[in-house]
Amino acid sequence: MPYIPKSEQKLADKNIYNNAGSLNYSIHQMISKYLDGREKRYSTYNEIIGVLDCVKMELYRRLVADYEEEKLAEYGDVKPYKLED
Repeated sequence: MPYIPKSEQKLADKNIYNNAGSLNYSIHQMISKYLDGREKRYSTYNEIIGVLDCVKMELYRRLVADYEEEKLAEYGDVKPYKLED
């Protein structure tokens, strides 16, 4: 959740992120700005969730998947993906 100390909020407002909480807080601030002036509607919330899902998937596709492939090559596969013992 985006509940962090005021000192961390001030840093995050300056785009300084010391932890996942401050990043979470900043994302919520962006969402808050997007919601400003918009009606409370399911479709608006659905738009935001869709964007967050796409951001998550792109982050995984571009960064995490490559990292996982490196670790797979380094340490070997695990069940249930490993075909033989």
